[in-house]
Amino acid sequence: MNQTVRQGGGSTVRGAALALLLTVYPSTRLASQQPDTARPAPPIITTGATVVPTDTTHRMHPMGAFLRSFLLPGWGQAATGRRVTGALFATWEGVTAMMTLKAQSEYHYLKETNWPTLGAKRQEVQDWLVLWIFNHFFSGAEAFVSAHLQDFPKDLKIRAFPDGAGGRGGGLGVGVSLPLSR
Repeated sequence: MNQTVRQGGGSTVRGAALALLLTVYPSTRLASQQPDTARPAPPIITTGATVVPTDTTHRMHPMGAFLRSFLLPGWGQAATGRRVTGALFATWEGVTAMMTLKAQSEYHYLKETNWPTLGAKRQEVQDWLVLWIFNHFFSGAEAFVSAHLQDFPKDLKIRAFPDGAGGRGGGLGVGVSLPLSR
């Protein structure tokens, strides 16, 4: 009599039990975290000041802006409301892509004709390729910073003052407009 012994059947059952346990456990834990409505809420003390909530619904997360602009330069800038900057990055992306392809095509032609200055053309292809890659990184970094600065006041003004009376040097001034509510 030839009997075959199957091993590993128990591990399948254990794996299924573990998967079932992991799917059931979080729901019971979430149910225990519900707020207690039996206790009254603490009293709200008002000072009469007008509280304006920040607008976080339209705010772009900095890493999301970075990834968008890293994949397609200008996309993260457009998503953060900086359309002109995004258009400039997208335009430069097109220029560097087309110049890389043009230089690569010229390189292949010169290689077939055994042109003596082939090294210079190869260097040109590499230069355009580096600019193309740099545009992706710089666009992503710029989108990351601009997403961090979305809540920065737009009314910030910096201006240089002319030389003062008596030969004293000028200066640099910073001003912020603050709306006053009555």
